[in-house]
Amino acid sequence: MTKANDAGRTLRWGVISTADIGVRAVIPALQQSQYNEVLAIASRSVDRAQETAARLGIPRWYGSYEALLQDPELDAVYIPLPNHLHAAWAIRAAEAGKHVLCEKPIALTADEAARMAAAAAAAGVVLAEAFMYRHHPRYQRILDVIAAGEIGRVWGVHGVFTFNNAHDRGNIRFVRAMGGGSLYDVGCYPISAARLLLGEPEAVTVQAYFSPDHDDVDMMAFGLLEFPGGRSATFECGMWGDGRNTLQIVGSDGRIDVPHAFLYPSREAAAFTVTVRGETRVEPVPDVNQYVLQADDFARAVFGLAPPRFPADDAVRNMRVLDACLASARERRRVALAPAE
Repeated sequence: MTKANDAGRTLRWGVISTADIGVRAVIPALQQSQYNEVLAIASRSVDRAQETAARLGIPRWYGSYEALLQDPELDAVYIPLPNHLHAAWAIRAAEAGKHVLCEKPIALTADEAARMAAAAAAAGVVLAEAFMYRHHPRYQRILDVIAAGEIGRVWGVHGVFTFNNAHDRGNIRFVRAMGGGSLYDVGCYPISAARLLLGEPEAVTVQAYFSPDHDDVDMMAFGLLEFPGGRSATFECGMWGDGRNTLQIVGSDGRIDVPHAFLYPSREAAAFTVTVRGETRVEPVPDVNQYVLQADDFARAVFGLAPPRFPADDAVRNMRVLDACLASARERRRVALAPAE
């Protein structure tokens, strides 16, 4: 079914996996969006694929990922597979001529991410990392406040994303070979936010707790990112800590506080505050679904209506920083980064 939009058509999606993030958030957002429709879903269990398709109103289901990629009527695929499978299936999808939206972290290493980006470029398809929060208009408003000089010179950022499910010993987040660990799972958010606001870091230092009870993945991590001009970002991430997802931007004349920086329970909770010389105001935000905005931004890029908001090389750069953070934490040292190309 073609929805009314300025492209005159819809982007037809297949979903590889019945993972919770897709079922709970991304698939409903695609269905609610202006430019997209979900035609198919695949699982390694055909019964699970069929049940999920029936529950979500998806017309086609497949018992293998390969079969979905062979469907000639699909334009794009969404990949919410475990982290260690992102690169292989994104490359296969690109080679099958499908545009790819891949869950974060886009890969396990910057080299993997670069291979994914190269495969997408060779096939002439769009590849994007599913950092939905960046598509919310409040982040553009934050950038506008900074650009207007309201908080003066920006010196630093502090981002936090933590939760506690350490008791769930069977969770794939605790399997090292599958890309488990808090830096991959939630640390990538404040790192990407710091890059959005400050550019590319020059060095990183990270202290982490690698739990012997959780396959030696990093359960908590605290990091420092060094940026040019004496600016810095600090972050906390973890899967064994009190639940928070916040962002603070500190300037010479004020600050910006985002109490629910990446996930928010309500429109009101999505608001942020700006404090200038002791005076605080609340910046309201529109009532939007950031997953829907992500979907429509992706489709507009595919249709040539707008350039990608965040091209594939941004994902490669984020993985480059994650690589350095993991190396720093494992080796207990400061890791310098070469200038980004």
